[in-house]
Amino acid sequence: MAGPPTRRRRRAAALVAVASLILGMSLVSPARADLQHPRQAYLRNSVAGLFLHWGQRTSPQHTNCAQWEADVTNGGWTPDYWVSEAQKLHAQYLVLATFHSRLGYARPWPSSIPGSCRTTRDFLGELITAANARGLKVILYMTDDPQWHNEGLSSGSWLNSSAYSGYKGHTVDLTTRDGFGEFSYDNFFEVANRYPNLSGFWIDNDNAYWESHNLYGQIYQLRPNYTISNNNEDTPIMDMISNEQKTGMSPNYDYPQAVYTAAPRLIEADFKLPSSGAWWYDGSNPTVDRRLTLGRLITNAGSSVKALMAETAQVNGRFPSNQESFNDFADGYLDQIWESLNGTEGGGYMYGGLKPGFWNNGAHGVTTISKTNPNLHYIHVVTPPSGSTLQVRDNGYRITSVTNLRTGAALGFSQADGTLTINGVSGWDPYDTVFKVTSSGREGIYSGVTVGATASASGHAASAAGDGSYLTYWDSDKTTPVSLTFDLGSAKAVKYIGINQREDSVAYARSGTEQSARIRDYRVYVSSNGTSWGSPVKTGTLPSHRGVQFVDVAATTRYIRLEVVNTHAASSDSTRYKRLRVDEAWIGGGYAGGGGGGDTTLVEGESGTLNGSAAVASCSTCLGGAKVRFIGGNANNHATLTVNASTAGSKQVRVYAEVNGTRSFLISVNGGAGVEVPVTGTDWYSPASVAVTLSLNAGANTLRFYNNGANAPDLDRITVG
Repeated sequence: MAGPPTRRRRRAAALVAVASLILGMSLVSPARADLQHPRQAYLRNSVAGLFLHWGQRTSPQHTNCAQWEADVTNGGWTPDYWVSEAQKLHAQYLVLATFHSRLGYARPWPSSIPGSCRTTRDFLGELITAANARGLKVILYMTDDPQWHNEGLSSGSWLNSSAYSGYKGHTVDLTTRDGFGEFSYDNFFEVANRYPNLSGFWIDNDNAYWESHNLYGQIYQLRPNYTISNNNEDTPIMDMISNEQKTGMSPNYDYPQAVYTAAPRLIEADFKLPSSGAWWYDGSNPTVDRRLTLGRLITNAGSSVKALMAETAQVNGRFPSNQESFNDFADGYLDQIWESLNGTEGGGYMYGGLKPGFWNNGAHGVTTISKTNPNLHYIHVVTPPSGSTLQVRDNGYRITSVTNLRTGAALGFSQADGTLTINGVSGWDPYDTVFKVTSSGREGIYSGVTVGATASASGHAASAAGDGSYLTYWDSDKTTPVSLTFDLGSAKAVKYIGINQREDSVAYARSGTEQSARIRDYRVYVSSNGTSWGSPVKTGTLPSHRGVQFVDVAATTRYIRLEVVNTHAASSDSTRYKRLRVDEAWIGGGYAGGGGGGDTTLVEGESGTLNGSAAVASCSTCLGGAKVRFIGGNANNHATLTVNASTAGSKQVRVYAEVNGTRSFLISVNGGAGVEVPVTGTDWYSPASVAVTLSLNAGANTLRFYNNGANAPDLDRITVG
């Protein structure tokens, strides 16, 4: 473990975090969290950190501090090695955990305070200098807990109460929480005064002595650039909350199971890279599970959670060979997809973006969205689907292009009924296939909608769910059933309700007392006057999954009501039972790219099934960046596209193609006789278009593009309707 088990989490205090988001205080009150201070910028801009557990109990264990220091130095310890390995992992900061409750409480600096191991060589200072010179930050781990003061010893203690009492001039028992709190309190200030270029403290839990002596406020005053992170319990004055990331969810790399605080709170998940063994070097050389480790790193980035990756440094500082090998692999692997992780936020949460999570045919992954370009997205397929097609809910974004980030190859895609379909993926990366997706913005979402609720907690009214700000949220005041009612102002078409629930609970039933506080069963009603509702027009169940959820509805109405019948949390979880919080909810009057009522409105040529010599080619002037060439010559060379129609009848289909002169397609609908469609163009670099009326069936229709006797144009796309 990285630290002692949780004793309390102070979830209630975390609610105050959002209220103080814009205060910008330089000295934080213990009652509030400061979430946008400039000192936090480096953490907010970070993707990952390297967690270094290294101390007297690093194998082979030392009980003599001087001998441990000598062996560290004689073994060739150098801070540059740790910095280089961190850079291979694409980490932006290091956390040095040496003053650790289970590693012998060693202090790797020449401390003037007696009480535990202290070195004459300034390992901490050397690490800070080396890291800062190469653009990395260093954070020092501090513990509040003396309970393991004799672990690993046959007798005695790692702590020297007598020496510290003599230094202080009064009796202090370092094996008690209050006594150890006083000892560690003194060390905080020694470090802060000695190392102005340190970037902060990473603290395992909290201590009453620190709180009563206003430790954190004093640190912020003394070192305004320092951040303070806390493990396990969400002390609101601290900048970041961290939790150990374990397996147990499905898939096992998924979002950290112990995150109870929603963004914009800075959140970190810490996990070991070796798949077995202790958090510190125990003499073994366990393997690193590449799929699990990369999955965690990528999923954390896709959840706006910082990934603190722990490696087990030996006495001389070097990592065992399996960890070094993984670092070398990660260096090149992450280079290829770095733009999709660095400078992005998690998609499908408070920052917008495509829907993450469970997709089609067994696929699972996350999405990210650029911090500087809200129309630039990335889809991370960590678990690929069976087959060559991926379907992702588009969250209202009109997609303009899809490429494979590693190869730059354009991919065929289509949009219908709120879903982006990417076709023709010839191979999936074993760890993370990344699609770079550009959009032209969101469309079809109504503005000016008034939102009301049948119950609300004080300070968290229903209007917060419709105010366009993810920094406010509606709280149902632990009431179910409960309803959100949307007034569109006049009768309008409604296609779906979008719901972004607050991410402050586990995503599955972790235990009887840790449950998901997400919507389970729901009913949807419509009304013309806001008073007469009748029977529900739709009922259903939402999954206990993170990210935005959707309820598709086909109606024309002024008022629409979402009734939440219950949530996923069981009554055994008194904290989350009946709790419901919604950051934002909205009404979609149309799907991005069309597709209303089940109708396909746009199909890329390259998204179809290609036969014979028909092949995808890049095309800078084509929608989606690609087209289909070599159609025609004989009946074997053809492309088949699929379109959906909600009703049978004649539909106008517009064909976009490139040609210099005039060439013809023959279009066969559902295996019928071909209809000749000539296309006339001026060059091979600008798509021309021509409209044709085709008779479609209700449901799916296949359109085969071919030419038996001559070459056809190059097919870009078609639009329907």
